[in-house]
Amino acid sequence: MSSNRLNDPTTILQTLTSALESMSPQVRQAATYVLNHSGEVAVASMRGIAEAAAVKPNTLVRMARAVGFEGYEDFRSPFQKQAADGTPSFPDRARFLQSINEGGRHGTLMADMASSALVNVEALFSDVKTSDLKSAADLIDASRRTYVLGLGTAKPLADNFAYVASMALSNVSAIPTIGLAIDDVARMNHEDVLLAMTFSPCRVEIVEAVRLATEREVPVISISDNWAAPIMASATRAFVVQSNSPLPFSSTVAALALLEVLLAFMMADSPTDVANKIDAFHSNRRSANVYTECRQ
Repeated sequence: MSSNRLNDPTTILQTLTSALESMSPQVRQAATYVLNHSGEVAVASMRGIAEAAAVKPNTLVRMARAVGFEGYEDFRSPFQKQAADGTPSFPDRARFLQSINEGGRHGTLMADMASSALVNVEALFSDVKTSDLKSAADLIDASRRTYVLGLGTAKPLADNFAYVASMALSNVSAIPTIGLAIDDVARMNHEDVLLAMTFSPCRVEIVEAVRLATEREVPVISISDNWAAPIMASATRAFVVQSNSPLPFSSTVAALALLEVLLAFMMADSPTDVANKIDAFHSNRRSANVYTECRQ
């Protein structure tokens, strides 16, 4: 029996991510497969995982020992326990999805969309640790400036996060401003924070921005859809969100939920008078006739 204190899958995957750079090529190949297919750990045999990862079974033993376990079965045990306990589910989910599914072809599509969205959000709130989110929020609150970076499907998430945060906090903004993201990162230092997000396939610009931020000793908060993403290993705080979708593009529902919780933590612990700042923000806009009533 291992004396390892890693007893939940999320912490194990985080530790595995941090250890990637120090692993031999074969062990890293095995670890990368596990990080990308962590759902298989509880149900597939060691030989099955090894074959899928194109490594020898003993390589998985070496991988497990690299993060402090006595062997692969010891490593696998927390994943099996989580699977046996079951992931918390929304009440009457099956009945809810069945009722949607009765609407014919489009009803089936809507039920598939609803199911994937629920699974993604459930996985987020089942796996994410309050302490990790609070730590990330504290980093942002204490920073000179926090720069939020997302491109492609992540850009609206980054822009929305910076926009909402700026209602109450003066130190959060989205990048790139003008030019490239690395131009903004080159002006950062250890008093700043980079919040970067990218999902499979990862954007090179964001990987390079995180690399440069790490070189400059800038704390990095990374968000991706798997632990093997290149922005995760060097992050000060890293979060994985599921992006499964029945459509040929990734879902951002869970990522948005994570960012909203992070915003809530930031504002709850901010040293500034958040409520009055938000009231003043909206009051200024009302005075300028920016808003109109939505109700007729």
